[in-house]
Amino acid sequence: MLSPLSVAAIQMSSQEDVAKNLERACALVEAAAADGAEIAVLPENFAFMGEEEEKRRLAEPADGTGPILHAVRELARRAKVHVVAGGMPEKSSDAARPYNTSFLVAPDGSIAGRYRKVHLFDVEIPNGPTMVESGATTAGDLDIRVVDACGTKIGMSVCYDLRFPELYRKLTALGARIVTVPAAFTLTTGKDHWHTLLRARAIENQVFVIAAAQHGKHPRGRQTYGKSLVVDPWGDVLAQVGEGEGFCVARLDFAYQDRVRAGLPCLTHRRMP
Repeated sequence: MLSPLSVAAIQMSSQEDVAKNLERACALVEAAAADGAEIAVLPENFAFMGEEEEKRRLAEPADGTGPILHAVRELARRAKVHVVAGGMPEKSSDAARPYNTSFLVAPDGSIAGRYRKVHLFDVEIPNGPTMVESGATTAGDLDIRVVDACGTKIGMSVCYDLRFPELYRKLTALGARIVTVPAAFTLTTGKDHWHTLLRARAIENQVFVIAAAQHGKHPRGRQTYGKSLVVDPWGDVLAQVGEGEGFCVARLDFAYQDRVRAGLPCLTHRRMP
């Protein structure tokens, strides 16, 4: 039987200064680790939120030798914690369109897994921003996998993926007990949809959801919703961050998850692939 696990959702208000963003990310993860967290999830764009041209310049190689991922690997070693490095630019075959990649870094500093964002945010929100993520980002392929951390399986996703339940069903079918959702949800969509979508993904797949978000005002006129949180398999919010930067820690009880799945065995009742 899996032992309970303490996890943290980190909330940031990242700007254009990579060094300052990384300093803040390290401080928050270290504080969460000191509070007992064994896995800490950083938000999407944790290291940089700014102009697309600069994002392209910052894109790092997949082997983890770039300065951003190096800083995260050192952080994981120092804090002795698994770190989900939200979403960050990773080089692709198209120099103008890097991947938006979430890395899982183990406490020994090794890269234990990665996920390249599949669904890209190309929308024109009424009375809100127009975003064309595909213009500066390459979508990941559909070779979806789960990763191992702290003796359990984790499914990784990024932000806009949250609107596509088939991804989370695939991760659950592969054995995920936890899914991570680093995000930079807009204020417009976040206030109406963030909690509802996160709780829905948790309920329908009977998984724990760790959602780490950006909050506040950023360059290029962006404003994000925040409300980083952890949801349990029944859809209850276990912990949530308030306004501004910070973190929340929740304890995941896998025995409780087993009881939920046994008492309402909807995952065994599926009739469609």
